[in-house]
Amino acid sequence: MEDKIAKALEDLRNGRIVLLYDFDDREKETDMVVASEFITPDVIKTMRHDAGGLICTSVYGPDADVLRFPFLADIFAQMADRFPGLETLAPDDIPYDTKSAFSITINHRDTYTGITDRDRALTIRELANLIGSDMSDEDKRQELGRHFRAPGHIHLLRTSDQLLKTRKGHTEMSTALTLMAGLTPSATICEMMGDDGMAMSKEEVRRYAEKNDLAFIEGKELINAWMNR
Repeated sequence: MEDKIAKALEDLRNGRIVLLYDFDDREKETDMVVASEFITPDVIKTMRHDAGGLICTSVYGPDADVLRFPFLADIFAQMADRFPGLETLAPDDIPYDTKSAFSITINHRDTYTGITDRDRALTIRELANLIGSDMSDEDKRQELGRHFRAPGHIHLLRTSDQLLKTRKGHTEMSTALTLMAGLTPSATICEMMGDDGMAMSKEEVRRYAEKNDLAFIEGKELINAWMNR
């Protein structure tokens, strides 16, 4: 198990894709995971072609606080007085979770439509660069507005405040992997879908991992490594 985690962390440091399955009693899904600071148009292309789910980028809770990225559900709740229909949309019946990780969507201001592989890679990489910079919190907020616009085509996912202590979704697990790898704590993830339109089975993912020499780890393995690091 330690060898599998070690390979996954080394692959992340080298800008490679890692395959992360959550749990048999949760989503039962595998996400492609790449450290956001290493995202390229080719990685986005691979996610579109070989995964097919929604491409999202995680933001670690403390960094989300600095950049003031809210949970989207909280925005809806606060706007319910003005737009009453939003109140009825509360995500309080998710069968496998207690809270949605979705935050806002963004584009970098140097993008055109924001949806091309080049545009999405630019937005993700530049956000990771901003998060990982050593500038002050206020300067980061100033740079955010200067270089990004919203809404856009990159879906941001905000981790729970205590990471894996309070929620064990792909958002938290992929971000934990980047932290364990000593990288900027942001991962870009995409669910792997099968030809039948459902989540790709664990067996199919294992075969894909073997064919492409990719690390494949399960949530229970990651949680164990995180707790014992």
